Amino acid sequence: MTAVENQPSTGGGEPAPAKGRRPLGRPMLYTAYGQDMALLNTGAKKVAVAVLLVVGLLLPFVLEDDLLRLLATGAVLAIGAIGLNLVTGYAGQVSLGHAFFLGIGAYTAAVVSGDPEDDQLYGLGITFLPVWLIAGGLAAAAVGFVVAPLASRLRGLYLAIVTLGLVFLGTHVWNEWDAVTGGIGVGRPAADPVLFGVDLSRRTEVFSADQQLYLLMTALLVVFALLGRNIARSAIGRSFAAVRDRDIAAEVTGVDVRKVKRRAFVISGFYAGCAGALLYSITGYLDPSSFGLLVSVQFVAMVLIGGVSTISGSIMGAFFIALLPRLTRELPEYLPFLSSSATETPNVFQVETLLYGLLIVAFLLLEPRGLFGLWVRIRNYWKAWPFSY
Repeated sequence: MTAVENQPSTGGGEPAPAKGRRPLGRPMLYTAYGQDMALLNTGAKKVAVAVLLVVGLLLPFVLEDDLLRLLATGAVLAIGAIGLNLVTGYAGQVSLGHAFFLGIGAYTAAVVSGDPEDDQLYGLGITFLPVWLIAGGLAAAAVGFVVAPLASRLRGLYLAIVTLGLVFLGTHVWNEWDAVTGGIGVGRPAADPVLFGVDLSRRTEVFSADQQLYLLMTALLVVFALLGRNIARSAIGRSFAAVRDRDIAAEVTGVDVRKVKRRAFVISGFYAGCAGALLYSITGYLDPSSFGLLVSVQFVAMVLIGGVSTISGSIMGAFFIALLPRLTRELPEYLPFLSSSATETPNVFQVETLLYGLLIVAFLLLEPRGLFGLWVRIRNYWKAWPFSY
């Protein structure tokens, strides 16, 4: 008797599937919760992720350095966008103060990595990247923990106004605390990306500085994206969704609403702090004017354009916003009335600011799920082709 004949029958003439395996001839049908909840639960997802990783590793050998630096910036922005999406998209807490947490992470990392012999600026001289990166994230998370009790008592527009106040508070602190920030118009060096004794911001015999920074930021994006995806799939993520959808019903079912909101702000603050620390290590320079309201608006645009409540959408939106200036810089060649100088009007910088608002409105009206929603529509169309449904 064969192994198939030894298997118990399902009553329909075919053997029952072994435990933990899909039934024969029935794709996407699972017999265990672990299969359905797996991070890559289909063969198509596994292949797609493998292709993306291979392409990502090959890009440094194909693209020019200036474009690699732009992609490295997009990877860091994606980390910050994931953090904002966790608190706004998953937990439903509208936050306009993301730039404040980015500033805390950036300046904490700069102080930890700074020169201790500098008489004008604070510095500890610890240039090892994991140390100042984690320090920047924890500092922003700690501030998020302090702000969270106030924010947990508010919702909607009131919460947005409170978090907006953090941006103006941070601007005042950055402008006045010269020993940390260097002062207006002066600034200070950002954290040095040193890993195991190698300064990744300097060219080596094998790789250029931009190639090294791109590979580093891409690797960190993969780590933070996996962490965010697992948070969203865990009990913490489900509690976020419960509070977002109906906080009163969530509290009735035993969810501690205030605790969930505090946890969302702490996690989001950690992501923002790490993103701020990494973002300015690419440019190597920090200025107090770098953390204004426009930065918060840009991150909101990343979340809304990419897709609310999706990690993949956060990454899509971040790269879209990162690459947008590269496209607008080319407009003067096709539209002669636009200037590339900030002192003349109209100029490409004004067009960029206008586009942020227009894109947010357009996606909210036409495609609320953002770029990720467009991808889902395309994917579902080809799954059902040639049928309409």
